[in-house]
Amino acid sequence: MKRYLQLTIGVLVSAIFIYWALPGLHLPTVVEALQTANYWWLAPGVAVYMIGLWVRTWRWQYTLRPVKLVPVATLFPMVCIGYFGNNIFPFRAGELLRSYVLKRRTDIAISTSLATVIVERITDGLVMLLFVFLALPFAPMPSAYRNAVISMTILFLAATVVFMWMASQPQRVERFYAIVASAVLRGPVRQRTDDFYHRFMLGLSSLSHPSDVIMIFLTSVLIWLLETVKYWFVMHAFDFSVSFIVLMLMNGLVNLATTLPAAPGYIGTFDTPGIKTLEAFGVDPSVAAGYTFTLHAALWAPVTLLGGYFFWREHLHMSDIDAARQQAEAPAEVTAVRNESLP
Repeated sequence: MKRYLQLTIGVLVSAIFIYWALPGLHLPTVVEALQTANYWWLAPGVAVYMIGLWVRTWRWQYTLRPVKLVPVATLFPMVCIGYFGNNIFPFRAGELLRSYVLKRRTDIAISTSLATVIVERITDGLVMLLFVFLALPFAPMPSAYRNAVISMTILFLAATVVFMWMASQPQRVERFYAIVASAVLRGPVRQRTDDFYHRFMLGLSSLSHPSDVIMIFLTSVLIWLLETVKYWFVMHAFDFSVSFIVLMLMNGLVNLATTLPAAPGYIGTFDTPGIKTLEAFGVDPSVAAGYTFTLHAALWAPVTLLGGYFFWREHLHMSDIDAARQQAEAPAEVTAVRNESLP
């Protein structure tokens, strides 16, 4: 019932965003913009995006390094499987799937891997907010987004501070956890929770040193700059032009919106903020819609097809999503994993 409720909420959020975009759109003009676009510009955009995907894989290797050094070539198919899962299945199942495959290949606990994924998501959120604030002096943000951006800034900064403190003060966190767990948990539940806690803390190890945090952040900036370059290439396929700074703003707002629950593939939560941002800078709404739909498809299709191939090659099925959830919650031998990760 909880999963059906999550799916229902996601579909409703997507429907609300789509409804928000519909007024002002003239569908025949949208179709005309799509028919007259020069789709050859998608080729360099997809190429740049694949470079960014490889950099994203290297960042994951870096966050996993305190646990185990895994080759980038080994991790790349898992990152693609993660995108495939997020784009096809509900509940953002891709994060679980890539952690599940990583567990099968390297014996890194799923909860440890998920902690590194959370680090990635928080860093991505901070970079998106950085893009937004850097763009503001040159491309003022539509007022409709201002309060949401301020709230997200507070949320992401608070999460960053908390996780960095947890990684740098493991003894204090351990004592606090022990007090709370002793008061409210008993028996097998305490054992499962203890295992999950230790494996999760292991996944936060990459935040224990400032130099590692800086490297992860700079890598994230590079990833999202490369994605903005893709926005720039796809823009040339359509009859409009805005500055790179505006595309940075659009990228930031679009990807902040996709943190909301939505239907698989971020339907609506990607498209509507993109259309509204371009519209605020004088782009015809129908042309903006054609561009945003094409950009969304160019971001969705290549990595989904590639991830689908790796999904098939790993002999995965939808049932593996439930298997991943069960393994993430199951007790494990934490001491052995922790000892293997020590230099």
